[in-house]
This record gives sequence, C-alpha cells and structure tokens, in this order.
Amino acid sequence: MLKNLLQNKSKIILGLLLVFLFALIREFETQLFYDPFLAFFKGEYATLPLPKYEPFRLFLGLLLRYGLNSLLSLALLYVIFEDKDMVKFSGVLFVAFFVLLIVVLFCLLSFQNQNYLLLFYVRRFLIQPIFILLFIPGFYYQKRLK
Repeated sequence: MLKNLLQNKSKIILGLLLVFLFALIREFETQLFYDPFLAFFKGEYATLPLPKYEPFRLFLGLLLRYGLNSLLSLALLYVIFEDKDMVKFSGVLFVAFFVLLIVVLFCLLSFQNQNYLLLFYVRRFLIQPIFILLFIPGFYYQKRLK
C-alpha cells in the first residue's frame, strides 16, 4: 500500500490542491460573489421576507461560482480517473444541472412563498460542489463493474 501511495504521490498532491481551492472559494465567498442570500440563510430566515436582490448580478454571481466549482470538479475527476470521456460527460451533466437549477431557483424567487426550504437546497446545489460528492463514488463503482 505504501508503494502504491508513493507511485501516486503527484496525483494525491494535485487532488489535495484542488480540494484546497474548493476551500478557498468557500472561505472568500462573500468577497468574490454577489449573493444576498448568504447572510439571509445564516440567520432565522423562516419568518423573514426575502432580501432585496439584483437578478442579473445574482445570476452572474451564481454562474461564476458554479463555473469555478465545476471546473475544479472536472479537474479532480480527471486526476482521480484519468478518463477524458468521463470528464466530457461530467461537463455536459454540470451544464445541464446548472440550467435546470437556475431556472428552478428563479421560479422559486418569483413566487416568493414563505416556504424557503426548497429555495435553500436548490441554491445550495448551485453554490456548493455537491455533485462531485455524487460523481466520484458513482464513477468509481461504474469503473469497478467494467
């Protein structure tokens, strides 16, 4: 096992660097991205009205953050599996999920009902790299079957 670790030393270092970049995005989220819902969902939001927001700026902020997380996720998938077809397929999935989630998010924002739980989770999928947590075990399992 130690010999295997030493052989994959560069992959491990690169993987850890990518995870560190995910952490940096999370650490500096308030400085890098426009998202008035960050503070809203940290407080007691259940009875409060939605904060004022600029839809275009919110879209650009979410696009930038989702794009950065997606690029890092694709890089991590390549480091782990070294399969370009898998990375291309994942890229298509990331784009499709973004389109679906952003439409759902803005629909939820336009209805402005007081049930913010669905809004919270849709937004969470847009701002956090959750899909990589699903893709890695799924692709690993698929690769093991082959």
